[in-house]
Amino acid sequence: MKRGVKDFIVKFFFCVFVLAIPLILCLYAAQARRYMALTSEIRELEKKQEKLIEENKKLVSDIAVLSSADRIEKIAVEELGMHKAETEDIVRVEMTGEKK
Repeated sequence: MKRGVKDFIVKFFFCVFVLAIPLILCLYAAQARRYMALTSEIRELEKKQEKLIEENKKLVSDIAVLSSADRIEKIAVEELGMHKAETEDIVRVEMTGEKK
């Protein structure tokens, strides 16, 4: 190969190498920015998850309180005027096994 061709190839690869360094740095900066954005989004989602878990615990607690037998009996007696059935008030119905 001629010396001029070798010099051209060397200069060409040197220019490519010199231009690749800023390109790599720009790509690194873009990747770092994306990483920071995703990290921030993860933190926000974790906070939202904690809030939802606490809200869920409160709702489960409310369900337990509202469905207690004592509370239901109190509402039935005081607000609805209901009372426990006496033995003589219970009517039993027997069905035969016949079907049509």
